[in-house]
Amino acid sequence: MDLEVIYEDNHMIVVNKRAGEIVQGDKTGDEPLLERVRQYLKEKYAKPGNVFCGLVHRLDRPVAGLVIFAKTSKALSRMNELFRNGSVKKTYWAITRNAPAETEAHLTHWITTVEKTNKSTAHNSPKVNAKEARLSYRLIAQSDRYHLLEVQLETGRKHQIRVQLSAIGCPVKGDLKYGDKRSNPDGSISLMARKVEFIHPVSGKEICLYAPVPKNDTLWAAFNNLTNKPE
Repeated sequence: MDLEVIYEDNHMIVVNKRAGEIVQGDKTGDEPLLERVRQYLKEKYAKPGNVFCGLVHRLDRPVAGLVIFAKTSKALSRMNELFRNGSVKKTYWAITRNAPAETEAHLTHWITTVEKTNKSTAHNSPKVNAKEARLSYRLIAQSDRYHLLEVQLETGRKHQIRVQLSAIGCPVKGDLKYGDKRSNPDGSISLMARKVEFIHPVSGKEICLYAPVPKNDTLWAAFNNLTNKPE
């Protein structure tokens, strides 16, 4: 099965999602990553009947990178608690056409979402029904035309990185929904869940995992080389 497994033990499995894949089933009817992981587990361990595979968190369809699934109900409940209390450190990479005004900053907005259009809006002050959104970023590499930001999420709001970077004039490359001027040829946006760090909820071991940059993408490869980060 064409599934890129980054980490697996008795309690969880972490896979590298490709841009364009859906994590969970939706109205498109496309096969979700959740089902592919479940099938992988069923085949690898020759499990009869239904296989437990718990979804811990999600990534937007056009975003690539690390997604964590739980193989046991105990791991699922404990990972959910780690996410709820902010104990999972998530690092993203975003490529933008515009350079941010500051090379490093902390952003706070209040986000509202219109479900009908599946679009969020970032406000500079509290609004009715808005959720506070916080992240920090730093500029870690740049080329003649593009800029690579490393983003640390503090909250998990719908389209948070996309809408907050757009709010400071730096929409993610290829993200037409949030203000970029051109789409990427493959329909992706240049945003990936690059790294995840947490204390294993069962073993207590420190876990630090990296996603490789998207394959066959020269811009991602060039920025990866500039940062000397793991492949």
